Amino acid sequence: MGRSTGLAGPAEAVTDPDRVDGAVSRVRDSDPVGEAVRRARDSDPVAEVVRRVRDALEEVFTAVAATGADTGTLLAEVSGSGREPVAADLAALRPGLHARLAAHPLVSGVGFVAAPGLLSDVPGWLEWWQRGPDGAVRPLLLDLDPEHSAYSDYTHWDWYTLPRETGRRAVAGPYVDYLCSDEYSLTLSAPVGLGGRFTGVAAADVYLRHFEAAVLPVLQRLPGPARLVNARGRVAASTDPAHLAGSLTKGPDFAAVLAGPPAEHRADGLRLLPCGTTPLVLVTTDD
Repeated sequence: MGRSTGLAGPAEAVTDPDRVDGAVSRVRDSDPVGEAVRRARDSDPVAEVVRRVRDALEEVFTAVAATGADTGTLLAEVSGSGREPVAADLAALRPGLHARLAAHPLVSGVGFVAAPGLLSDVPGWLEWWQRGPDGAVRPLLLDLDPEHSAYSDYTHWDWYTLPRETGRRAVAGPYVDYLCSDEYSLTLSAPVGLGGRFTGVAAADVYLRHFEAAVLPVLQRLPGPARLVNARGRVAASTDPAHLAGSLTKGPDFAAVLAGPPAEHRADGLRLLPCGTTPLVLVTTDD
């Protein structure tokens, strides 16, 4: 994690995109029902892109939601005991975080990031665990002392500000993780609250190369250049040489597209289609 990073950590390679491809990938093409599904899929490549993105990232958001639920329950219990939470209380989240790293192959790191002032004994805290290159699960240890660390203020990064400002889950990145791995990563996050108060974000990391392995095969089936962008216009995956992954797209209000009904929009000669409830927009030319 760094000035221009997401929260990332090493993960096992996910070279088979069908690991996150849902029920269709489990139906053999030789099966008559599977063949019918395959024909329907191939006849509507845009719908297949939306489905593939949704299936891949909803798996990760499942881990984020579980972390958020565990954190909310924990903070409510501490509050109910009549005291302020401290960093040591968040250790109770660790069994669940370890289990999510084992259960979700796309997730390379997962945890809770506390809002400043939430914990009475430290100014900020990340209860963050990640999988190492050997498969071992380890904590991310950061120096959050503002007098010594460039990483002490994490509240300006998109994975934190988007959920805080919108009250919605978000996809941030890709970012280069200079601190942990020098890998491009996406961070998926969601706000955690208690009694109407924002207490921080639950989040999970996905290596960009793993996400691209899941979605580029279907993006390449589209007849023209296409890209997936987040609410800020950051490109998460692309077959358009003019808009590479990690670049910032100018133009339409992608946040407004995501905030509205999941319907197709047209603007500036582009087709904009939200990927279901997943906070990414598929952008193609308006032929």
